[in-house]
Amino acid sequence: MRLTAVMLLYIGLAGLSLAHSAADTRPPHQTTWMTVLIDGRKIGSLRVDRDFDGARITTTQTLSIELLRAGKPLRLQSVIGTTEGIDGEPLGFSATSALSSVDNTVAAKRLDPGTFEVTTSVGGQHRVGKVTLPPGTLMFDGQRRAMKAAAGEKGTTYQLRQFDPVSQQIMQVEMQVIGPETVNLPDGSRTLSHQRQRLRLPNGDQVVDLWLDDQGIAQKGELQLLGQRLDMLACDKACALAPVQSVDMFRTAMVESPRPLTVNLRAVPLTYRIRLGKAATGLLIQTDEQDVRPIDAREVFVDVHRAQAGKEAGPVPADTAANPWVQSDAPAIADLAAKVVGHVHDPRDKMRRLRMFVSGYVTEHGLDVGYASALEVLKNRRGDCTEFAVLLAALARAQGIPTRVVTGMVYADRYAGTLRVFVPHAWVQSWVDGRWESYDAALRQFDSTHIALTTGDGDPSRYFSATQLFGQLKIESVRPSNEFNPPVSPPTAPPPTTGTPTGRG
Repeated sequence: MRLTAVMLLYIGLAGLSLAHSAADTRPPHQTTWMTVLIDGRKIGSLRVDRDFDGARITTTQTLSIELLRAGKPLRLQSVIGTTEGIDGEPLGFSATSALSSVDNTVAAKRLDPGTFEVTTSVGGQHRVGKVTLPPGTLMFDGQRRAMKAAAGEKGTTYQLRQFDPVSQQIMQVEMQVIGPETVNLPDGSRTLSHQRQRLRLPNGDQVVDLWLDDQGIAQKGELQLLGQRLDMLACDKACALAPVQSVDMFRTAMVESPRPLTVNLRAVPLTYRIRLGKAATGLLIQTDEQDVRPIDAREVFVDVHRAQAGKEAGPVPADTAANPWVQSDAPAIADLAAKVVGHVHDPRDKMRRLRMFVSGYVTEHGLDVGYASALEVLKNRRGDCTEFAVLLAALARAQGIPTRVVTGMVYADRYAGTLRVFVPHAWVQSWVDGRWESYDAALRQFDSTHIALTTGDGDPSRYFSATQLFGQLKIESVRPSNEFNPPVSPPTAPPPTTGTPTGRG
């Protein structure tokens, strides 16, 4: 379960701008501290350093989080930096995230106004590309100034185009000015301007509430994370660096099953009735193995079955391309894939061989791994379900088989001391014989208890976006599909599940 710290990195902090602007105050250096809480329990700190040299403003945000995952400590840190002109012009950006044993970095060199050469290092492999920012794209201080300018317009809405240095994505943000409110902070009560931002993400909107001082500097940030409230509150250094409290995020991410799912049930098509905490439209995906049938605005039927050709569009170039997390063009990956498949030519036979290899290759289930790339998994042979998935995706793509990483959930009879639950999980889908078919290296097989939420290229931002759904899902019923639909020829039953979910979960 990849949660909280990295999710903040990809979603929450993209809009939490704490930097001062030279137009308002010109100290050469300033540090702001915040404490980070989940439902009132401290899990970490945020430090924001701002430097002004007379012409440029450099902002560095350092987020440190500590959680428990099934009783094991998980420590994560991210550092995001931006450099801007005093008029808000983007001049540079960088990011470092410690998601596993290898730091992942992004470093940008400005070529022309709005154009940057970006070097990305993931799993020890470096890639160089270009990023072009459309006019009006804002970084940390530009966002702060836009929010300050709008603070007096209670009830109004406006748009921001903001850039996330980590994912290198440009996001459209809808802002709403709610107005002045009294807010209790660790250092006392203050009257602050409340603004709400809404980020449009693949699996639904991410809403972040901000409370700003008269310079547009956020003193409080609040968002929902897996059904719990996450707060970031401005305070002094001692408060921010105080010891964390034990918070185990597993239970929050679990979804209760309304009934035990026996081996026989897992082997036949299943229909789930699922209620979501907000509008269900578009929040669960259609695949060649999964149909989503709306009941009303809040409920859907989800049918999970064996792959059927023609339900989804075919692959696109990105489904066979290498990227920083799925390094299918690395010689070590390509050589290994060729060795594993041998003289086999049929894509399905290749995928079976590759799946079996990865299932046996990752020998240490490391719950303390944040998120590792395929090359790192190849080297260390440890991780949980996302590590199985990115390695299998890389090997498949190295053989020219279009493959994508699926984020979803899977049933477990027992997990982390809890009975009959669905837990976050990751696996792959490959294009075989004109359809997308699933291969689960972590559990060694795909069955009807896999519910897909999103597909992606293995970049962690896609996974973290999907995990927002877990706090909203409720499975109200699950039954064999032939109890709802006309009988069909039953698929060949897969072998009984022998693995234990390693996933997010």
